[in-house]
Amino acid sequence: MLSPHRRKDGEEANSDFSTQRKIERRGLMSANSNLWVLLGLGIAGILIVARKLKRVVKEDFGAFVERFELLPPPQPAPPKAPHPLTGLTFAVADVFDIEGYVTGFGNPDWARTHKVAMHTSSLVATLIDGGATCVGKTVIDDMAFSLSGENKYFGTPTNPKSPERVPGGCSSGSAVAVAGGIVDFALGMDTIGGVRVPGAFCGILGFRPSHSILNNGILHVSPSLDAPGLFAKDPSVLHRAAHVLLKLPYADVRPPRRVIIADDYFQLMKISSRRITQVVTKTVEVLFGKQSLSHANVGEYLVSKVSSLKKLQVGAVNGDSKISSLTSLASAMRLLHKYEFRINYENWINSVKPTIAPCVSDNLSAPEENGILIDCCQTARSEVQLAIHSLLKDDGILVLPTVSGPPPKLNSKELLSEDYQRRLLNLSAIASMSGCCQITIPLGFHEKLPVSVSFIARHGGDRFLLDTVKTIYSNLQDQADIVVKSSSQSISVSKEEYAEIAKEKGNNAYKEKQWQKAINLYTEAIKLNGKNATYYSNRAAAYLELGSYMQAEADCSTVINLDKKNVKAFLRRGTAREMLGYYKEAIEDFRYALVLEPTNKTANSAVNRLKKFIP
Repeated sequence: MLSPHRRKDGEEANSDFSTQRKIERRGLMSANSNLWVLLGLGIAGILIVARKLKRVVKEDFGAFVERFELLPPPQPAPPKAPHPLTGLTFAVADVFDIEGYVTGFGNPDWARTHKVAMHTSSLVATLIDGGATCVGKTVIDDMAFSLSGENKYFGTPTNPKSPERVPGGCSSGSAVAVAGGIVDFALGMDTIGGVRVPGAFCGILGFRPSHSILNNGILHVSPSLDAPGLFAKDPSVLHRAAHVLLKLPYADVRPPRRVIIADDYFQLMKISSRRITQVVTKTVEVLFGKQSLSHANVGEYLVSKVSSLKKLQVGAVNGDSKISSLTSLASAMRLLHKYEFRINYENWINSVKPTIAPCVSDNLSAPEENGILIDCCQTARSEVQLAIHSLLKDDGILVLPTVSGPPPKLNSKELLSEDYQRRLLNLSAIASMSGCCQITIPLGFHEKLPVSVSFIARHGGDRFLLDTVKTIYSNLQDQADIVVKSSSQSISVSKEEYAEIAKEKGNNAYKEKQWQKAINLYTEAIKLNGKNATYYSNRAAAYLELGSYMQAEADCSTVINLDKKNVKAFLRRGTAREMLGYYKEAIEDFRYALVLEPTNKTANSAVNRLKKFIP
């Protein structure tokens, strides 16, 4: 028999055990509770992310402002032919009038303060009468003013080819509707690239027709530059829709006798242009023969033909006529764009005080454009049109990039950077300012992002351009596939070859005293092969000519790290350091050059010259 003390101890032991079990049960319940909370939070998080994704990638990619259906007339009775666009669907950017709907102009305040359209744009009506069905209005940039494709009111349409990238503007919704397979073709507005840029960024065909051919029932941005355009995936669809829209006659196809590759425009690209030019070259040789191919520096050509550009030498880089002429042309385009937009919409904005995108408000807050300068810009338009007509005549095609590189990421700083804007506008200006017709043609992908090229024909050469693109399209795609496969098999060899080609072009530019052009080409060579000392040494020489002594010193130091016996690098670094006032370091470089090459007169003269600066 246990003593009372023992019993008490046993009771305490049992009590402790019971308490421990309760604690464990509570802990288990607490753990289970925490687990359910975590699971609940996880599921909630998944639902939130899913909702966010659903908002970003909508069923229609966020391309539309309004959905509706405008049906074509009944088919004519046999033996008459059916409507040429039978079975096709299309969408229109929200700058085209549709009877019974407000033309919203990408801005809710505009829609709020304007009445429904009394008539449908003749362009839209022509397509419907041609047998196509209109299925809705698409998103555009705020007041169709920018080229990003972003719209904070209606949401930025999702680029189907690269959802994390901008679709391009101003006709972003129309491009996305076509790229996403929602419609067969779409109407957009191109002022400074509003069809061409989103066509390139979304990997589809984008056609800007000749200026002034189409202009009814549209909200204009800048009448001197505006041209309604078309998007399509299929060149046959683009061909059919454009023929109906422009009321073009069908006739025998004339092959181009001259295909001119604009070398200076391809130098504006941020990625290697070799693949694009190679695809075009191979295709043209197969279809039209080598004799039809040629190359041109369009900037230099324009300088010789367009006298008004000399009055618009904006952004010239150290006397480089090519850079200054292309930049001046783009600046003239931008001046007209801003001036005519202000004339059209400043009163409405001042009276309504709407919420508008920063790019629009910044334009209105800038000083008003000088009237004499605007007249000069208009003169440049006429002169450039004549110059391009003289260059291309009735049977020529000009080949250039549509954009300088892949589409920027959404909300990225690149969109606002001066370099990005300059390159984009330089490439868009030639067709906008000359009034020529241009088609953006997709050429597959580079690092999973769309790549394109553009063809331009003279003003009024729309049928010729459309026929050429239809003829050449499938061959271009085949050659693009071949180039991608061959380059992936020998990428290291190709990079070295391309680097040498860029270096040789840089050497030619250096001989012609085009220092900035030489630097750009040497930089391209360095990107392709960063272990070649010659590329850095040559770029240092060009930097010295521009007076960029710190860059020259840095390049020479890189050369010396790669090749410690490079006499030119020591001489050039010594020169850069002397100009920067680093006399002690400069004389050391010149003396080392003399060690490597004792009879070098340049080094010897420099040493004697610098001795008086060294105690």
